Amino acid sequence: MSSAASPASPHFRVRPKNADERIVITGLGLTAPNGNTPAEYRANLLAGKANIQRIPMRYMGEVLAGVCNYDALKYQKRKEVRNGTRAGSIAIYCAREALANAGLDLAKLNPARAGVYIGITEHGNVETENEIFNISQFNYDTKYWTHHHNPRTVANNPAGEVTINLGITGPHYTIGAACAAGNAGLIQAAQMLRLGEVDVAIAGGVSESIGTFGIFAAFKAQGALAVHEDPNKASRPFDRDRNGIVISEGGALYIVERLSDARARGAHIIAEIAGYNINSDATDAVLPNPDRQAECMNAAIARSGLDASDIHLISTHATATHQGDAQECAALRRVFANCPNTYFNNTKSFIGHAMGAAGALELAGNLPSLMDGIIHATINLDNLDPACELPNLVIARPRTVFRVRAILNNSFGMLGINSAVVVTACET
Repeated sequence: MSSAASPASPHFRVRPKNADERIVITGLGLTAPNGNTPAEYRANLLAGKANIQRIPMRYMGEVLAGVCNYDALKYQKRKEVRNGTRAGSIAIYCAREALANAGLDLAKLNPARAGVYIGITEHGNVETENEIFNISQFNYDTKYWTHHHNPRTVANNPAGEVTINLGITGPHYTIGAACAAGNAGLIQAAQMLRLGEVDVAIAGGVSESIGTFGIFAAFKAQGALAVHEDPNKASRPFDRDRNGIVISEGGALYIVERLSDARARGAHIIAEIAGYNINSDATDAVLPNPDRQAECMNAAIARSGLDASDIHLISTHATATHQGDAQECAALRRVFANCPNTYFNNTKSFIGHAMGAAGALELAGNLPSLMDGIIHATINLDNLDPACELPNLVIARPRTVFRVRAILNNSFGMLGINSAVVVTACET
């Protein structure tokens, strides 16, 4: 990457803000339990291939989890992986893959005009739990506590690790938005580009959540941790027999640019970020509020300049909890009543709930529908819960439709944070 300029340099001049600037996605990198490239991931979604495992969990025995199997050493040295975090490593892998996918040459980017905005649900739990367990083996002698703990556990860690790896000197931060975080990362990127603060953004969400027993233990205590004799059938959104969440790790990061800049460099445009919204339930820490969810979706659609009937595919958030799935479906029926060309699917049935990465990963699995008109199915849905009935819910096998020109990606989280992002094919 080119060397940083002095503060007086034109490289640091803020571009005039333009709230109407069109924002597009030009690159994508990901790792999911069932794929480490967009092509592999999409192929497995269309083939109905899930990948959930049984893993040992401290104090709990075996639990079900979605585990990623990407090559961490592709872009990092062993020492860097050892000293950093799993979330940071996932973020570096996804960021590097996204840059390559976008055809962006790091050496030709101005490092001060690039931003990194990564959504997270949790961070630091893994490292702190591991260190406490480690010193417990030595009578809690803190001389065995690692000096890497502080940089590992600060909230900006995953985004910060990306900037160090890539040499980016522009703004970076993580966005704590519970399980709405993947969408929140994309929304932040769009806003910063429109404000003129950056010229290119790396944005999305990551999660290292399978490394912490606390998340598993808490969901189990709530009666919301999935169990099933077949791990690949454990994540069952909308099914009458659903019994909770399958916790997963993963990441999906996007290259986000202004349309004018993308066209100027001849970039392939994957999709346009046409609308978005984030709001709050303000009612309960855990139980969702369908009224606020409906308001969030309606606001995102309104910002896009579309009508509900123009949205051809809804990527649902449903996590396979009884109340959460039913409440979201109530909101969806309210927003998309009388929309015969609107279809619904769910990606967590394949990969489980990737927490901070969920929204970004689920959008990634559906983006190809804008080009091929094929909607991947919701699997493990053998007995539809009447409370979760939706018109055009794609079940069991993919469906080819006349066209998909607009996708709404739902992502909701604890403390009542709701997010919705509308992406469209960029045709003009």
